[in-house]
Amino acid sequence: MASVTIRFYEELNAFLPQGKRGRPLTVDIPDGCTVKAMIEDLGVPHTEVDLILVNGESVDFSCRPAEGARISVYPVFESWDISSLSRVRPVPLREVRFALDVHLGRLARLLRMFGFDALYRNRVDDEELVRLARLEKRIVLTRDRGLLKRRNVTHGYLVRSLVPRHQLAEVVRRFDLAGSARLGRRCVSCNVALERVSRDKVLQRLPPAVARGYTEFSECPACRRVYWRGSHWQRMTELAESLGLRNS
Repeated sequence: MASVTIRFYEELNAFLPQGKRGRPLTVDIPDGCTVKAMIEDLGVPHTEVDLILVNGESVDFSCRPAEGARISVYPVFESWDISSLSRVRPVPLREVRFALDVHLGRLARLLRMFGFDALYRNRVDDEELVRLARLEKRIVLTRDRGLLKRRNVTHGYLVRSLVPRHQLAEVVRRFDLAGSARLGRRCVSCNVALERVSRDKVLQRLPPAVARGYTEFSECPACRRVYWRGSHWQRMTELAESLGLRNS
């Protein structure tokens, strides 16, 4: 057994028991234990980690700390670029393509509403979700901590709130999406990018009041659903403003 000192910073402490938060912890680890295994044994999913320092030097998840090592573990940095420093992953943590588990259907619709690519299938199991996320280079969003500890999950986030709008606010903050919204550009049902269409092309599918009152329309090329800037558009705009989202 080797004895090391580890400290978690900022929101990573939320994964620890109350008495272990915000202070150095002395832990015994088996010989050859990786920092990834040690971090997850303490309850922190590796997908929440963006920088690990061992004795002041950045290391990757496979590092095996020696006796007496001092380990510092940090979450995503919002205010400064550590891409040249961090070694825990070969590609950036932030990619605005998501894969959501079966419990986050309403969040998926909200993300799509603001133009974010959000894969969601209400009958997919965890194994398939992880496979698709890895294949399509998506960030896994889930409320299941265990799912984020799977070896094949490299990018993910544990959603804390139970309220969809609050969940959206979490994701916006976590992945710095304030300037990346594209309102009304994606089908909320299919997750497919919408296409602009002429009024004449969709006229027969429009309610009479909509046909008379609007001139600009979009259509989902997958499900053929038609979109226009009705009363929902004002609600979307108000929600975007409350979250600090800027339409790009």
